[in-house]
Amino acid sequence: QKKDDKDTMKNGNNQVTLTGRIATEFIFSHKSCGECFFKTELLVKRFSNFVDRIPVMISEQIVDITKSRIGEFAEIYGEFHSHNLREENHTRLELYVFARKVKFAEVNDSKTDYTNRILLEGTICKPTVYRKTPLKKEITDLLLAVNRSFGKSDYIPCICWGSTARYAADLKVGTRVMVWGRIQSREYKKRIEENETQKRIAYEVSISTLEEA
Repeated sequence: QKKDDKDTMKNGNNQVTLTGRIATEFIFSHKSCGECFFKTELLVKRFSNFVDRIPVMISEQIVDITKSRIGEFAEIYGEFHSHNLREENHTRLELYVFARKVKFAEVNDSKTDYTNRILLEGTICKPTVYRKTPLKKEITDLLLAVNRSFGKSDYIPCICWGSTARYAADLKVGTRVMVWGRIQSREYKKRIEENETQKRIAYEVSISTLEEA
């Protein structure tokens, strides 16, 4: 599969393939150049049966958003984008899959393969952070800047493990890398006030393979 992914790099440096279940109705997000965009969420199972809940942005021009698709199986091809979302006195990084192509099918879970694959080529734009879990697992966090059209960039948080984490820990800001992996979601609690927390979902790329580009 890695070779096939390398071949697709001719068409871009940010490629996502997902298959999973539509979890929510289409919710209006924004309008750009007369085109309306809507958000939904896709449920994608891992081999462990944990389910990642991945946000997807879809144009009204490629999907009939007036029809409910909840529970339907979807194949989505696109890119992983980021956006600075303003919230009161600060901003936070919003991440989502921007769909270029969508196919729907009503199928039985037991007969369906769930796909979660991403390929990125970008530049490390913050110092990497190496750490160990309480169970001594090695982890390195890195932030990739991935170029987009019209001078824009997407900032994608990534995480890698074990020997890949040790390798990534020594990479410097400005290093250009290519990564293969999957998009994962995880819940966390953000402290709002001293006695108040809010449940949120973070998204990142779990790297399976990393190499300098």
